[in-house]
Amino acid sequence: MIKHVVLSLILTTQLGFGQALMESVLPQVDSFQEGEWFQLRLHYGPINASYATFSLERDTLEGKPVFHAKGFGETTGFARLFFKVEDYYESYFDEKTIQPYKFIRNINEGGYTKNVEIDFDQKNGTATVNDKKKAQINKFPTTEGVQDLISCFYFLRNFYPKDEIEINESFDINMFFDNENYVFKLKYLGKETVNSKFGKIECMKFRPLVQSGRVFEEQESVTLWVSDDDNRLPIRLQADILVGSIKADLENFKNLKHPFKIVVK
Repeated sequence: MIKHVVLSLILTTQLGFGQALMESVLPQVDSFQEGEWFQLRLHYGPINASYATFSLERDTLEGKPVFHAKGFGETTGFARLFFKVEDYYESYFDEKTIQPYKFIRNINEGGYTKNVEIDFDQKNGTATVNDKKKAQINKFPTTEGVQDLISCFYFLRNFYPKDEIEINESFDINMFFDNENYVFKLKYLGKETVNSKFGKIECMKFRPLVQSGRVFEEQESVTLWVSDDDNRLPIRLQADILVGSIKADLENFKNLKHPFKIVVK
């Protein structure tokens, strides 16, 4: 459960801003490219709990050119002996608007399984959910500019208006997940230098607003650091939970569109 929460946060808390941007002319996609790949390492204290990898390629879906993003998370080593996790996520989204057309979630978390495909009709504002495990298909209304768990990461990396954000200002984005529409909120805390395995990285610091009382200590117990460059990669995520603290750090990357900036002093 804890591992799934952190993986979901990595996938969804990448940056945030008002949905009003969708009503304006969107700039060209410039923060990522085909062939991008990176990996995050999740650790609980000294224990390496799991890895999450993300890749991006060009594809077609029903004749439309799309980006095809994949996310995979799994427990490793000692943690895998106690709780085996293998989570697969995929998203097919528009090359220009980064609005999702299809989302796939196929997970196995300690015996808890889920296999769901969601087809988004952005024009008519609906999401058709095919729960393959339960053999059920249901259609739900969606909100304007809706994003899935994966597409929101790429959408926000590219269209984030960094010059307009004020410290302690909160932003939101419309999401659809687990048959529900919800608004994900994120607060900008300013800039901070993070010591990583690659050196010192200038980052933007954010605090997602999460539900307290079940896993997290309080509503603002999760912190996210994102590289303050044109790539806007997640560098670190820390979640203070009821039984300690979980961290996720950037472990590896390749084929970024822009140079990865390291502070040299």
